[in-house]
Amino acid sequence: MHIPENYLSPGTCAVLTAAMAPVWYMSLQKVKKELPPEKLPLLGVAAAFSFLAMMFNIPLPGGTTGHAVGGTLIALLFGPYAACLSVSVALIVQAVFFGDGGILAIGANCFNMAFLLPFTGYYAFTLLKKCFTTGTMLPVCAAGAGFLGINAAALAAAIEFGIQPLLFTNELGQALYCPYPLSISIPAMMAGHLTIFGLAEAVFTGTMLAYLTKAAPAFSSAADRYADKKIGASLTALLALIILCPLGLIAEGTAWGEWGAEEMAALTESGVPLGYTPEGMLTGFSLDVLFPDYAISGLPDAFAYILSAIIGTALLVITFKLWGSFATGK
Repeated sequence: MHIPENYLSPGTCAVLTAAMAPVWYMSLQKVKKELPPEKLPLLGVAAAFSFLAMMFNIPLPGGTTGHAVGGTLIALLFGPYAACLSVSVALIVQAVFFGDGGILAIGANCFNMAFLLPFTGYYAFTLLKKCFTTGTMLPVCAAGAGFLGINAAALAAAIEFGIQPLLFTNELGQALYCPYPLSISIPAMMAGHLTIFGLAEAVFTGTMLAYLTKAAPAFSSAADRYADKKIGASLTALLALIILCPLGLIAEGTAWGEWGAEEMAALTESGVPLGYTPEGMLTGFSLDVLFPDYAISGLPDAFAYILSAIIGTALLVITFKLWGSFATGK
């Protein structure tokens, strides 16, 4: 679901970044007001959960892949505004250091995965919880909310892809950016997310919520007596995800809408190759990142994947730890 560089026009990216600006501002204000500074490191741990969840690629028949995001889980633990900041920072780290998602498309990816996903999931959970009042049903409600959240994000991404050939073409009528219209982008994106990828988000949200609330009672409470249990439970889960993350390498193929420019001309739709590479993908913005696609030169793929997971996790935890230290003046 990560939109790569040059799939959206610079104008589209600018509009979606502008749309996110007030959301980020409100989220900052809400977090400053409602989340004690000492809990900010936990928000970094939550961002790491999202980062790692997105490394577990799942194959789909036809050669495409997808992944969970974890935004609904964070929203249920800390609130949707905190989740927005947490997932946004995870997406920025992915784009800047690992090339997972475009730099210009950060605003678009955050709009989809850090705004629509956690807010949809959070409010869906609120409604579902009213229908199932017993505590044992809360993980089920969380799973359903996660499913709805990730599908809201996928639909938004599909629309953003699909409007590009309607708005931006050259004199030959060829698309300058993503070449697939809404009639293709929506079914292609939603087919996976309404099935396998949505199920993955549901399972991740429901099982992780059940684990964290059991291992660390009142996980979202600010009470100091729960601090050690919260940290211990979350770090144990993070370590398990880091060790298991090479499973994400098993999935072959590329997520729909995340092909490289060199692949575009040969891509087929209904058996017919596209036959050209959109001009914007050839001449648009590009940035050489340190660890492209979570690979590290000279290292086996599995080891590089684990090391990338450790680097990403450390960056996120340190970022929020420094924010907490700054907020408390320590």
